[in-house]
Amino acid sequence: MHWHPRKVHENYGPEAAFAVEREAELPTTAWDREVARALELGLQGADSIVDRRIPTFSRGELPHFAGINTFLKAPYVEDVRTCGDYDVAVLGAPFDGGTTYRSGTRFGPQGIRRISALYGPYSFELGVDLRESITIADLGDVFTIPGNIEKTFDQISKAVSHVYASGAFPVVLGGDHSIGYPTVRGVAEHLSGNLGIIHFDRHVDTQETDLDERMHTTPWFHATDIPNVPPQNLVQIGIGGWQAPRPGVKVGRERGTTIMTVTDCVEMGIEAAAERALEVAWRDAEAVWLSFDVDCLDAAFVPGTGWPEPGGFLPREVLKFIQLIADARPLAGIEVVECSPPYDNADITSLIATRVICDTLGCLVRSGHLPSKNPAKGQSDKPSTVEDATS
Repeated sequence: MHWHPRKVHENYGPEAAFAVEREAELPTTAWDREVARALELGLQGADSIVDRRIPTFSRGELPHFAGINTFLKAPYVEDVRTCGDYDVAVLGAPFDGGTTYRSGTRFGPQGIRRISALYGPYSFELGVDLRESITIADLGDVFTIPGNIEKTFDQISKAVSHVYASGAFPVVLGGDHSIGYPTVRGVAEHLSGNLGIIHFDRHVDTQETDLDERMHTTPWFHATDIPNVPPQNLVQIGIGGWQAPRPGVKVGRERGTTIMTVTDCVEMGIEAAAERALEVAWRDAEAVWLSFDVDCLDAAFVPGTGWPEPGGFLPREVLKFIQLIADARPLAGIEVVECSPPYDNADITSLIATRVICDTLGCLVRSGHLPSKNPAKGQSDKPSTVEDATS
């Protein structure tokens, strides 16, 4: 699906022409309110400051290097009972107790939030300004139990269940991929129909156990044991390399999951691959969960992960894929996992994690999937801007 006019402009290419023209149509209402709120709460800037929109204390997007790190500098909501007042709720699952090699993903939520300060809410190519379109809250982190994976699973399921039931769109910052099972479990309990899963990864993660426990190599075996999460609605994208344990491959073969390698996707084309993924995940399903493991990208682009593997996707391929999926239909939510900042001193792994989330939200917005139009989700009660929500 093309979202920009295919015309030639003397100064711009077709996509740039759309982007430049679209920017003029975007409102600045929420930005104006953010500026006013910053001046009210952060004091008017010093007399020597010429730009009178600048407060003494940073309260908002600018400067990007200042402030307390929440995701995209969204308001931190301490009372999680109010998360349904927002269109999107971000929550961290800082857990790496399911890791079988390089630990460190417990710092994933922290790393993603930190580098997300580099981003603004406006995407040039997408023609979307999240600040003007939706409200986002950061709920902080789930209280995980470092020494007990099953209790942590229960905590994560309860947290995701709470957010999903509130009507807010859940964005989960992992954590290792073991959290895929409890996040899916938290959504599935609220559905009368089936839940599909679109899973980006280099590894199948379909073993029953690993090292005698349910680890980050096992989430989809147990998720697809849930009665309304059929394995036939699990599509796995980017699988390959030398790190796919044979027991997991056997399970996928026996259960009828769908697997597409990087080569499959590139040779058939990203558009055709996305169409196939959507067809499988949405077949007779009520909702679809998006699970994105950063190691589906080539190791050159994601050094900060537990099992880096050469030969993965290029960033532009993955981002195009994600955009097509989010444009197509509303999603139940998204998790981004296996981001391990201790192995990446340049934060480029956290940066791609942030970008995947932002592009997903941006495409859900431009396609009309966010804000949700489900009247049961209380849209009429939601604040029109982040500033309204926090005032």
